[in-house]
This record gives sequence, structure tokens and C-alpha cells, in this order.
Amino acid sequence: QVRLVESGGGLVQPGGSLRLSCATSGSISSIVTMDWFRQAPGNQREYVARIGPGGRTNYADFVNGRFTISRDNAGNTVYLEMNSLKPEETAVYYCKSFGPRGEFWGQGTQVTVSS
Repeated sequence: QVRLVESGGGLVQPGGSLRLSCATSGSISSIVTMDWFRQAPGNQREYVARIGPGGRTNYADFVNGRFTISRDNAGNTVYLEMNSLKPEETAVYYCKSFGPRGEFWGQGTQVTVSS
């Protein structure tokens, strides 16, 4: 079992920045990849970014260089640094782990981009 807890969400003005965190516990040695997703009201959950073995990263096209996914040296916490945020990026942001033990999701953290 892997447990994921997101934090760092909140209210930010358009053009502002936030750093989200995803703390992992449990069978973290089984984790192969960590993803960030988001879900806005009335929309499907969409992929944002991934960090995989060796720190290899991947981003959705809409990120366009504004977000950075990273993890701490111990590999227990994954971050999503978000810059130049737009109002349409208001959503609940979720982290997801994947590995031999399966797929696990956190409970999400709310990000609201508004003036």
C-alpha cells in the first residue's frame, strides 16, 4: 500500500506561482512513476506532469515550460512548481503513484487562480 498526501494549494492571483507537495509513505520503494493530475469542476481529470526512473520528466503540452516536477533526494516527496498560473487552471490537483503494487491516488489539493 502507498499513501499519498498533497498540500500547498490555495488562492493565487493570475500570473502567480504555487508549489504543490505530495508526501508518500508506505511501500514507497515500489513506486516507479509519480504523476500530477488536475480536475476542474465539470471537467475530466487531466494529466499534468510525470517524474519517472532516474528523474526523467514529462509534461502535458499546455504546461509550456511553466511547471516543474521534481522530488527530494530521498524520493519521499514530489513537488510541482507552477508559475504564470491562469484562471482556467483552477482545479483540484492530485498526485498519483504507479508501480508493481498498482496505482494509488492522493485526496487532492485545491488550487484557485483568481483576482
